[in-house]
Amino acid sequence: MAAIPSPSTAVWQVWFLPIRAYALCIILGIIAACVITEIRMRRRGAPPFAVLDIAVWAVPFGIVGARIYHVITSPSAYFGENGEPIKALYIWQGGLGIWGAVAGGAVGAWLACRQMRIPLTFVADALAPGLPVAQAIGRLGNWFNNELYGKETTLPWGLEIHEPDPSSPGEFLRDPESGAAILKPGLFHPTFLYELLWNLGVAALVWLADRKYRFGKGRAFALYVMAYTAGRAWIEALRIDEAENIAGLRLNVWVSIIVFLGALVYFVRVRGPQEFLLPAGDDGFRVVTREEFEAGAPVEASDETSAEAAAEESAEVVTEPDADADAPPGDDTGDADSDEVRASAEARSGDER
Repeated sequence: MAAIPSPSTAVWQVWFLPIRAYALCIILGIIAACVITEIRMRRRGAPPFAVLDIAVWAVPFGIVGARIYHVITSPSAYFGENGEPIKALYIWQGGLGIWGAVAGGAVGAWLACRQMRIPLTFVADALAPGLPVAQAIGRLGNWFNNELYGKETTLPWGLEIHEPDPSSPGEFLRDPESGAAILKPGLFHPTFLYELLWNLGVAALVWLADRKYRFGKGRAFALYVMAYTAGRAWIEALRIDEAENIAGLRLNVWVSIIVFLGALVYFVRVRGPQEFLLPAGDDGFRVVTREEFEAGAPVEASDETSAEAAAEESAEVVTEPDADADAPPGDDTGDADSDEVRASAEARSGDER
């Protein structure tokens, strides 16, 4: 039967340092989001590499928020029977919740934006297509870890899953004779792949819609939230890993519904043009419309040209020779010549009359 294989190794030892595939995927996702956001911010007037100043705050806050969310929504593994509270700090073993990452990252980004005097909504709209790309890359880490899979299936894209080694996170049980990783019986829905593809579709949707409708005031980000949660709800319903349940639904399904509705209200009620930035001296940046931004650079160039032309004209006036100034002191020849010309003109005028 056709199937999608899962990696049998998720950790590589380099000397004494373990290199985990999950961590590499998270890092690559962050880099991808930063590159996309930097390009979009710079095209809208932000200074070069401003995204790095924001990421310094947003990434640590986002990781902490993601871990807190995971622990709160899956407490039994850490505080339940046979749970180990200290493992709540072991983020390298997996377990980061996207909504904790968004909330924590938003706090960090807000702090950075305050220092840079840039509106948070400007950054959020620039980030909107990049964040789902980062999530898509991060889901590959779940594939390496053989986690977050769905119910059993007979579909041709069913996923093979290895038996995890409880004593060594990131490793799998192996056959003592062959050394091959032991597979669970059956095939499972590759929910990591469903979400990966969904996230790439969300990124394309947000990018195309924002390009056409030019969303502002955080509406592009709200569109991302709505599109992502619409997919997360049905994908979450397929998963069989342990999770808190409320009224028969997994907690993350309820969170997706609530967050979707909140984003929908924001998207419908908030209005405003796409935001661009122009330098405002010591005050940071001034938020302007696209038309003002496109007109801003040529106007500034024209002003500089006018100033240079005025300076050149002034210089010519100063350096132009003056006939009277060159005449020797007491020489009234110039004045006499002028009197003769006026007298001649008056005589001709009298003859004509």
